[in-house]
Amino acid sequence: MRLIFAGTPPFAAAALDALADAGHEVVCVLTQPDRPSGRGMKLQPGAVKQVALARGLPVAQPVTLRDADTQAMLAALAPEVMVVAAYGLILPPPVLAVPPRGCLNIHASLLPRWRGAAPIQRALLAGDVETGVCIMQMDAGLDTGAVWSRQALPIGPAETAGTLLARLTALGASMIVDTLTLLDRLSAPQPQPETGVTYAHKIDKREAAIDFMQPAVLIERQIRAFDPTPGAFCMLDGQLMKLWRAVARPDLSGVAEPGEVTRVDDTDGLTIACGEGTLCVPEVQRAGGRRQPAIEFARAHALTPGTRLAPGAAVTAVAPR
Repeated sequence: MRLIFAGTPPFAAAALDALADAGHEVVCVLTQPDRPSGRGMKLQPGAVKQVALARGLPVAQPVTLRDADTQAMLAALAPEVMVVAAYGLILPPPVLAVPPRGCLNIHASLLPRWRGAAPIQRALLAGDVETGVCIMQMDAGLDTGAVWSRQALPIGPAETAGTLLARLTALGASMIVDTLTLLDRLSAPQPQPETGVTYAHKIDKREAAIDFMQPAVLIERQIRAFDPTPGAFCMLDGQLMKLWRAVARPDLSGVAEPGEVTRVDDTDGLTIACGEGTLCVPEVQRAGGRRQPAIEFARAHALTPGTRLAPGAAVTAVAPR
């Protein structure tokens, strides 16, 4: 099928690879302009652009799709369909109308739950037990279009945004190829239900600040949702420290203040009292440092029971209990 592909990050790059491998004619790849990245802040291409260049596919990086020249360029390509995956730009009505078969979006949730920019993180923060991928016929709304195909995935108890993204990326790439293959035989996409709508608003880095007054189960979700980026953090001795791979447990600490380290051992790493329950943290990372076992870090920095951790505040020592 003759198509335009629009996307930017690795989630989209896997779909572009799959479509090209399946023999579809990709007449143009739309992707976000290169962004500064790394220590030198040099302009770096996104994952989709890298795949497109490696395959010799034509690339366009417009700042907007609202100008007439860009819209005329897309129309002149005469695509049958446009496939969109985590592109990052709004498709205005004139662009949606370019391909006769419309624009199909690969969305990483079970619509209408988690429409919007960050469905993976929001599903983890909410404690959802499953998510999935929908192939949706795009319209002028925010992820409101009718759904051609959907497939669910269970969310594991130790799932992070990184591991879940990897599984949804593979699923989305497979599903878009299957959906295009079956498009002529499918009767019509199914409208989304009017009930059960939730919105996955863009992640704000401030959401990654840990509040130990919260129940441990919610902090565990926060740590998993922001792994690998931006990383949920607290403060130790006035410096930022990220917590990884945490597990919420019933209250094992006795009487302790939220944020107080109650135990340090080889099995659980740091055990930290929370507003409800305790948090066992086997892996930590100081600003500018590497991820490392919490017990290794504790021994190197003399972190002992009685230490208090808190977001945005220096550590204070409390008497051991």
